[in-house]
Amino acid sequence: MLKERGFYRGIDLGGWLSQCDYSEDRLDNFITEPDFAKIASWGLDHVRIPVDYNILENEDGTAWLESGFERIDRAVGLAKKHGLNAIVDLHKTAGFSFDEGERESGFFESEKYQERFYRLWEELAKRFAKYADHVAFELLNEVTEQRFIGEWNRISRECIRRIRAYAPDTLILLGSYWNNSAEAVKDLEKPFDDKVIYNFHCYEPLAFTHQGAYWIYDDAFDQNARPRFDDMDITGETFEKLFAEALQKAKENGTELYCGEYGVIDIASPEDTLKWFRTIHGVFEKYGISRAAWSYKEMDFGIADARMDGVREELLTYL
Repeated sequence: MLKERGFYRGIDLGGWLSQCDYSEDRLDNFITEPDFAKIASWGLDHVRIPVDYNILENEDGTAWLESGFERIDRAVGLAKKHGLNAIVDLHKTAGFSFDEGERESGFFESEKYQERFYRLWEELAKRFAKYADHVAFELLNEVTEQRFIGEWNRISRECIRRIRAYAPDTLILLGSYWNNSAEAVKDLEKPFDDKVIYNFHCYEPLAFTHQGAYWIYDDAFDQNARPRFDDMDITGETFEKLFAEALQKAKENGTELYCGEYGVIDIASPEDTLKWFRTIHGVFEKYGISRAAWSYKEMDFGIADARMDGVREELLTYL
């Protein structure tokens, strides 16, 4: 379904309408029309656009910020102009962010926060349902803890029910806990309808893809290690085993898989990054898994960054 509808090979526009300083300069100029033209020239068919709730609603959620909706509409328009589809990904909602540094909390315990989430998605559905052939929705980026899954299944189902009142034909992507881990897809409920797709992210093995990452605070993660690809046991079988249960779950429930993020930190060498992309690409293609690479530029993973010039032409064949 995703491939036929033009959501097969994509890239994330991270750091534009999300994970940024929210300055007018950032929102207006970090991604512009030439970027959409370049992405189209790379042979990709869609972009994933992370968006934070605070560019769409005021502090207490009592009023919409038209400037934020206009920016999404402009992004969708530029994508369409250059033959690209778009996924609108709510990267942060009131009361929850995958990033503890955002200091958002309480979403899974608060009916007030959940109602804001529903209302925001209803508003997005009202405004973007007309683009159902070109725009998909991603409910929430990277639910973190396993303990949230019961509430998340309930919340996501209610949210989709409300979205469907305005956008009956729009594809909806739904991920699970452990930051959209493929291993957690098994605990998602059966899709609400036949236009709901299971979503996951893949940065495995983390010791390679996030080597030197300053934002990971885990005693088991060595921030000083700089492993090379050839020193690690990363093969197609690695990813086949990782995805197997999720693929089976999707098959049983009549849906498919979408990998909304995957990539390698810019601390790894471009040559090793190329090897990792080549390996995971083979598995994506074998099982027809649609995907979007993280990320287009900067954000510690930029594929358009100058450091990738020597390998980019080949790497693009593996997106």
